[in-house]
Order: sequence, then C-alpha cells, then structure tokens
Amino acid sequence: MDNACAANPLHGYYKWHARIYDATRWSFLFGRDRLLRLAAEALGPRRRTHMTLLEVGCGTGRNLARLARLFPAASLTGIDLCRPMIARAARATTPHTPRCRLLCEAYGPESLPPASADCIVFSYSLSMFNPGFDAALDAARSHLAPGGIVAVADFRRSAHPWFAAWMGVNHVRMDDHLLPALQARFDVVNLESRKAYGGLWEYFVCLGR
Repeated sequence: MDNACAANPLHGYYKWHARIYDATRWSFLFGRDRLLRLAAEALGPRRRTHMTLLEVGCGTGRNLARLARLFPAASLTGIDLCRPMIARAARATTPHTPRCRLLCEAYGPESLPPASADCIVFSYSLSMFNPGFDAALDAARSHLAPGGIVAVADFRRSAHPWFAAWMGVNHVRMDDHLLPALQARFDVVNLESRKAYGGLWEYFVCLGR
C-alpha cells in the first residue's frame, strides 16, 4: 500500500463503509445520474470520439461505470485516496479495464498533464476535502482542456445545525462554501439547486467551463 493511502485518516472509515456504500448512499447522494447525463449532453457529439475523463473521488466506481457507457470511446481515470474504495472500483469497472485506470493517491497538479481532460467529475467528493477543496478546484482548472467541462454534484447547506453537525461527524462539510469557489474559477453553464427531504438539506448540480 502506498504511503498516501496508508496515512489517509478516511481509510479506516471506508474499510467498513465501502462494503455497504452503494446499497445505502442512494438515499443521500441525489443528482449523480443527472450530473453525468448533463455532462454528456454538454459535450454533445464529441462524447463518441476519443476523450479523456477524470473522476476525482471515484469511490466504488459507480459513476465511472456509467461514464464508460455514456462515453464509449473515452479513456477514463478514477482517483481516490481510500484503498478500500479503489478495490471496489476495480470490480465495478472490470468490463472497461482496457480504457479505465484507477489511482490511489491524493488529487493534485501532478495527477494529469495540463489541459488534458475533457471532463472532470466531482460527485460528492469536494464537501469531504477539508481542507483541500480549493486546491482540488485549482488543479481541475489547470487540467481542463479547452472546451472541457467540470461537473460537480454535492451537498450545499442545511438549515438545521444538528444535521450539519452530524454530517460533520461523517467528514462532510455543508455550509454553502463550494458554489462560490466554483463560480470564482469556472464559467457556470448549468446550475440546479434542490431540496432533499422537505428541506432537511440542499444539494446542487453544476457544470462549468
């Protein structure tokens, strides 16, 4: 195991949660499939040509498997700092192994060559980068190719302090800090903000160039 993965404090958390992640998180992580469809639509006919796609915080590989189907000629990279998640992602993306690589490392400027990614996806990962979301978005801006898309779905905020505190126990920050950071770095071309469970929290889906 490489040093970054071994030292990651979330490794122990996901050692157990990775096993039940897909079976349980559907009730929380809204907008993921819509995000991927919107990204495919935004890239239009190009999505059937060779492209380079990156998911930061790829988790169990759920999104990567869907991206592989939406972008049948693309090369895909999934990055995650948790070895248990990468192991799950390897199984989920087995049918697409020749064009999908998985990296267990921290995402940063050296993860990809500059201006090389046509689409960069953050699906409920940025709210767990505390600290680090600003650096991740700076890296994404440097990695995004001309005409490319950054696609983000994540928690936005909660009007209930007890819920926000509980999410903090689970390593999630939700105090509406992500949208300003995105808008400062990218031209937003699509933004949807919706309430979950009658307003217990809000989440957003955002595309930027």
